[in-house]
Amino acid sequence: MEVIPWIIIAIMLGAALMYLPEIYSRAQRADYLRSQLYSANDLEKKYKARIQELETDRDSLNKRLSAIESKMQYERIAMDNIAAEKTQGFPWVAKAYEDFWRLQDGKIVDELRYKKHPALTTAQKMSQAIKERRDSEKAAYISRGIIGYCMFLAPWLEEFIGMKSEELDVVLSNIHNSWEKTDDELDDNLKKVIGPNDYNNLSQQERLQRKLDYYWTRKDKPDWQVGRDYERYIGYLYEKDGWKVQYHGTKGFEDLGRDLICEKNGVVDVVQCKRWAQGKEIHEKHIYYLFGTAIEFYLTEKIGNSDLTNGFDLSHFNKIIRPKLISTVNASEKAVQIARILGVTVTKQESKQFPSIKCNISQVDGSKIYHLPFDQQYDTTRIEEEKLECHVSTIKEAEKLGFRHAFRWHGDLKGG
Repeated sequence: MEVIPWIIIAIMLGAALMYLPEIYSRAQRADYLRSQLYSANDLEKKYKARIQELETDRDSLNKRLSAIESKMQYERIAMDNIAAEKTQGFPWVAKAYEDFWRLQDGKIVDELRYKKHPALTTAQKMSQAIKERRDSEKAAYISRGIIGYCMFLAPWLEEFIGMKSEELDVVLSNIHNSWEKTDDELDDNLKKVIGPNDYNNLSQQERLQRKLDYYWTRKDKPDWQVGRDYERYIGYLYEKDGWKVQYHGTKGFEDLGRDLICEKNGVVDVVQCKRWAQGKEIHEKHIYYLFGTAIEFYLTEKIGNSDLTNGFDLSHFNKIIRPKLISTVNASEKAVQIARILGVTVTKQESKQFPSIKCNISQVDGSKIYHLPFDQQYDTTRIEEEKLECHVSTIKEAEKLGFRHAFRWHGDLKGG
């Protein structure tokens, strides 16, 4: 019986010896996993530290980038303001402007070219694109400067801004002989509307009246012609009030902003007319320009001498010259204030159709002749009611008064 416990102990020891390698293997595995865990913890700490560093770098770079962008925006605004206010239109300023921004863009190209992984093709393309853009900006900047400078010196140029190229071509090429083209256009239109046969069957009186009606009702009348009609309407109002009117605006770009020269009892109104669309506004520069051109008229036409060595007699100027700006739009408060200081009258007057047939008696042979708005000598013909000359609305009225239609005349246009 004493042998049995030993047998049991032997069995247990045998079993223990059988599992001992497994236990040892598991202990080694546990040690390995424990070491891996320590390594993972170390890596986690390192990565967390690196992430913190990167986040710190990112915040720093964002702040730096924001500061650079703010600085560049400030510099661009400052450069634009300086260039716009001080030296518009001069090429050397445009060159300096271009060089400044080329330098800024060059820094971007260098970063692409010399970074850790260079983007050489992108840098080359961007460099070429920047050059082309800067060349275009330089040309545009010079153009804007020249236009702005010219408009400052001659505000009336604003009237041509936005005009279609074909309309501007008409203004430039037909400023002195637009009557001929208008007359031919009216004939062609009348033939299209009623047909060539019916056109040929019209009497001269009917044909002229149809052309006059179309002249006033056509929908596609160009802006320059609408503006000229407005000048004629203001001139008509002056003539009805007994003034002698010269339609100075027919000289085109040589009129120096003086559309009408109106004289009565030794006083001269130097009138500038502006038929503008609603939304526009008369500004002080228009007042300055009109005042300046009125002084030039006074010196050259009334004094006969533009030399100001002996001073300028402002009191005499104010007695005989009255600058007037008549427009379809309002003037700004500043313009009104400047006009009051300089003695320039600013008046708002809507445009209207008026009796546009001029019935004139020739000073040469007493012939009674009427002129239509599209006739050659319309703007050089003056109407003096004391000589039984007048304005009428229809061809029938004019011919009933004994006037005939003006013939086309070839030669220099002179006042009648």
